Amino acid sequence: MDESVGSERSDGLGVGSTERVEELLRPDDRLVERVASREVAWKGLIFEVQRLDVVCPDGSHARRDVLLHHGGAGVCAVRDGRICLVRQYRVALGRMTLEIPAGKLEAGEDPAVCAARELEEETGLVAESLERIAVSAGAPGFNDEKTRIFMAHGLHRHEASPDEGEFVDVVWLPLEDVMAAIRAGLVEDSKTVISVYEALARGMGRPATAGSAAADARSEDSRAPRGSRQGLR
Repeated sequence: MDESVGSERSDGLGVGSTERVEELLRPDDRLVERVASREVAWKGLIFEVQRLDVVCPDGSHARRDVLLHHGGAGVCAVRDGRICLVRQYRVALGRMTLEIPAGKLEAGEDPAVCAARELEEETGLVAESLERIAVSAGAPGFNDEKTRIFMAHGLHRHEASPDEGEFVDVVWLPLEDVMAAIRAGLVEDSKTVISVYEALARGMGRPATAGSAAADARSEDSRAPRGSRQGLR
């Protein structure tokens, strides 16, 4: 699997300077909290909660409860102006969601390998290459989980192989429709929001031909794998 990572872009959007941002993100003793001690308060299957005693910049102490997670990887797969989304029920939210194909990283796993695996398992799609487009920290106030987001290039169909434990559908929707749903608050998942904005910024929302895109959409949805895979995201 070829993973393209770097500051240069091939999408015609140009490259901005990161110098000022890098400067602002350097450690600043006026703001840094230093960890004096930590203990594991709770440990589950995919994350643990630690209780930290931190020393604030003014010398006072404070308690911070933080959640530690290996993180995950997701794939933005677009073809003919439509994005591939996984439709599933999220018990934490108590409702159905639409998300890009994604899954959790194993300890020490290469995010590109994870992304490629999840794309194939959930959708039956294989990409010739994956380009990292963003890293999302979902809740940095208390959680260290990061999701690496990749753009798929050279998509072709393989065989889906969902695991047991999670039931999902795969749908292809026009990027413009998903953007409208984001603005309406219907699609809230951060990795999916980032993917849609990036794809539209690259001009990927325009199908090659309206007729072929509609026919392809009917074909894709009819072949959407309905299976089960363990929902550890």
